[in-house]
Amino acid sequence: MQQYQEHKFSIAPMMEWTDRHCRAFHRQLTRHALLYTEMVTTGAVIHGDRQHLLGFSDIEHPVACQLGGSDPKDMAEAARIVADFGYDEVNINVGCPSDRVQSGRFGACLMEEPTLVAACVEAMKAAVDIPVTVKCRIGVDEQDPEAALDAMADAVFAAGADALWVHARKAWLKGLSPKENRDIPPLDYERVLRLKQRLPDRFIGLNGGLQTLDQAEPFLETLDGLMFGRAAYHTPQIMGEVDRRLYGASGPDVSPWDAVKAHMAYLEEQLGKGVKLAHMTRHMLGLFHGRPGARSWRRILTVEAIKPGAGLEVVEKALAAVSPAGAELAAAE
Repeated sequence: MQQYQEHKFSIAPMMEWTDRHCRAFHRQLTRHALLYTEMVTTGAVIHGDRQHLLGFSDIEHPVACQLGGSDPKDMAEAARIVADFGYDEVNINVGCPSDRVQSGRFGACLMEEPTLVAACVEAMKAAVDIPVTVKCRIGVDEQDPEAALDAMADAVFAAGADALWVHARKAWLKGLSPKENRDIPPLDYERVLRLKQRLPDRFIGLNGGLQTLDQAEPFLETLDGLMFGRAAYHTPQIMGEVDRRLYGASGPDVSPWDAVKAHMAYLEEQLGKGVKLAHMTRHMLGLFHGRPGARSWRRILTVEAIKPGAGLEVVEKALAAVSPAGAELAAAE
């Protein structure tokens, strides 16, 4: 647990969102939060284009890779590949409810097979030295969340898991879409708190429906970590407060303007490698949410970043439109 204790805050793995460019941007807002990849399947890791799937920048540390799979041998092999790439953690997806994931026998359907998940944890722990963690739901379909979550937690911790992140909702594999599964099943934070009270010496982190640090921070009186998802993606300025509030960092919070200024070097480097500006700036659209000029910021990035040859001048123009402070920053670049 000592190796994992520092991760009081993390950004959830989100398909089609938390790619390497998203993570590099988020890192400009917080130096300490644990960042996650999108879920990648064991088959893709073992047989696919590993550099495309797993490549990342050194600035992203600490960064974790989430794997989807259920064969212990394949999970161990994929974990070795992930560790060799330099990731700080490997995580098992036991929470995604999509049909494609179910057909592959991984994701939330594994809530019904805690002994299989434990076998994966055991095989992965034997294969790598980095932490092996699990992200799960509180249950699926007609399962009793009391019994289901206890069974999963006991199994994976007995197998050596370093942490359990719990999305505090059931997943309904029959009748709800993945999108509906993120909103319709009711949140049950108390169930996660009871798990922690039963397992006080284990790292238990909370995910699901967390919107602000004011709402979420009190959970750290009992739990070990907070995992933000869509709220952090759509309003990333939340992350600018994390280092001070949760990690005791000195100095002021990271402002949206500071984050953009710090991110310019990364954008320039990636543009030089042929990455399209829009592939990177799409993750930045919500940065100034609720501030004067936010609509102009989004419009300029959305419309002009997709044009052929779009470069840093688009970001500077968008920044200048946000506010007088943003205009001063853009002029200083």
